[in-house]
Amino acid sequence: MSRRSGDETPGYEDNAALRGFGGYEPADAPRAQPKRIRPKLKPVKWRRAPWFGLAFIALVAGVLNALGVGKQHPVSSSPPPAPLVMTPSPRAAVPAAVAGWQSVAGRDGSYAYDVPPNWQPAPGTQHGWAGIRLITSAFLGKCGSDTLGGAGVTTEPLADLDAAARKAATDLATAAYGGTSSLSPGSDAQVPKADGTAIPARVVVLEVSPAATGECAARHALVATLAFGGESGTSGVVVAYADSDRSGPSVRDDLVRIVSSYRFVPAKDRSTTTPPPTTYR
Repeated sequence: MSRRSGDETPGYEDNAALRGFGGYEPADAPRAQPKRIRPKLKPVKWRRAPWFGLAFIALVAGVLNALGVGKQHPVSSSPPPAPLVMTPSPRAAVPAAVAGWQSVAGRDGSYAYDVPPNWQPAPGTQHGWAGIRLITSAFLGKCGSDTLGGAGVTTEPLADLDAAARKAATDLATAAYGGTSSLSPGSDAQVPKADGTAIPARVVVLEVSPAATGECAARHALVATLAFGGESGTSGVVVAYADSDRSGPSVRDDLVRIVSSYRFVPAKDRSTTTPPPTTYR
């Protein structure tokens, strides 16, 4: 239905064609859709919400207190940590064969050699260079970080005692000192066995003019070796070496005496000792 011209009675018109959906509304109703107006939110002000500010301050203060801010920490009354004390393992001990010297014994005490009183036995230490390694060690002082001398035991895969002694001396001189070296004629010796007998040995001494330079570098060095055994194709070799300019006037004799003191020790002469503990603070 549509409103007729001049008709004072309000009628209805079909709004389906206008709105796209069915239904009726007064023909004289305005066509504009009502606009929804949202009230503007007002910011929260501290003076209007004092409880929120107080709660926030309390929360922050609690967190800071939990973290220790503003607290005075009492001085700890606990004692300082105790120093670390290392007690070495027991080791074999045998009497020295050279009067006034000290022995350097193998792990079980079955063999030993002696060094002068100014040397430091280190029987549990291995040392050496490429091509030669020494066990049951001893050392002579230092200049800076350089060791003035040392001693130890090794093996050479040679049955000939003179060849084995020369090879060990040459290998150590080349690896430890470099430079040039010359061998003195060798001499015969013997190594006492635990049963009271002895086996043949050979001693050689090598003089070295080292290549290294520097304040503590050796200008001249000596290497003494004693080879023994050899029956199975392998020789045992005792080696002693030192800076000949800083090791005293008797260094050559001392080195020969060190290697010549090597012996096998009877069970009755072996004992066990525990070195003193070392304290680390």
